[in-house]
Amino acid sequence: MTASKSSSEPSVALALGGGGARGISHIVVLEAFDELGIRPTAIAGTSIGAIIGAAYAAGIPAKALRKHMLDRFRDPARVLSQLLEARVGKITDLFVKGFANPVLVDGEKVLDLFWPEQVPDLFEDLAIPFIAIATDFYGRGETAIDSGPLVSAVAASMAVPGLVRPVTIGGRHLIDGGVVNPLPFDRLANRAQHIVAVDVAGGPAGDTSVRPEPFEAMIGATQIMQAAIVNEKLAVRKPDLLIRPDVERYRVLDFLKSKAILNAAEPCRDEVKRGLAALFEPPKVGRVSAARRRRP
Repeated sequence: MTASKSSSEPSVALALGGGGARGISHIVVLEAFDELGIRPTAIAGTSIGAIIGAAYAAGIPAKALRKHMLDRFRDPARVLSQLLEARVGKITDLFVKGFANPVLVDGEKVLDLFWPEQVPDLFEDLAIPFIAIATDFYGRGETAIDSGPLVSAVAASMAVPGLVRPVTIGGRHLIDGGVVNPLPFDRLANRAQHIVAVDVAGGPAGDTSVRPEPFEAMIGATQIMQAAIVNEKLAVRKPDLLIRPDVERYRVLDFLKSKAILNAAEPCRDEVKRGLAALFEPPKVGRVSAARRRRP
């Protein structure tokens, strides 16, 4: 099935949620879009959803994103070296600056190292309109960015506290968009006739008899908060199609398990195709009415 550009065809906007490495599964959903020939009219992304959503909005096919992701994370030593290159702090900062974090990374440097080269510098040069969701730290609220420098906006969207340095844009200090809007389908209202949302927030998973380590507890608490926000949003309004890949077994930083995450998400490919086919199927009301009129 190929989506027509005719105004009579339904339009679909796509929201990609935050969830760390689990969000690699977004690529399987995008592959389903490509295989059906359906192009979203707009994309909104939070955190990992912003990273992958912006690359796809640049016009890079999902299959190419899969290959790029697997290539980038194939060599653990290389990944560690690049992350060290993107590091902001130093061990001595702990003693000189008190609460400074020696493992904090610069999100813009991380994107420069890991993003495909085809991703443009500006929102305005994207093939598909895109919205990155971040959180205004001092403003205590959501910020949606859809113009200007792309890398800064996405770096802000992925600025997980304690892991990625906050980004300053227009005088505002921005952190991870998942703090306020982990699944930004509401930002796509009036952008299309139908909205598809991919939720990868989930929550902490593992052996329930094992007490979580401090860092794991911090990340897990964030996941629980994000899942609660998503559930509250869904209680008020639902997207036309909600996809939840089965990737909860993976941790937020399991990027070296990219291949396993993609394999685990594979069953959702058919779910996406069935859901999209239903959204694009012509309404049956007219045909049923006509059939009734023909009855004696």
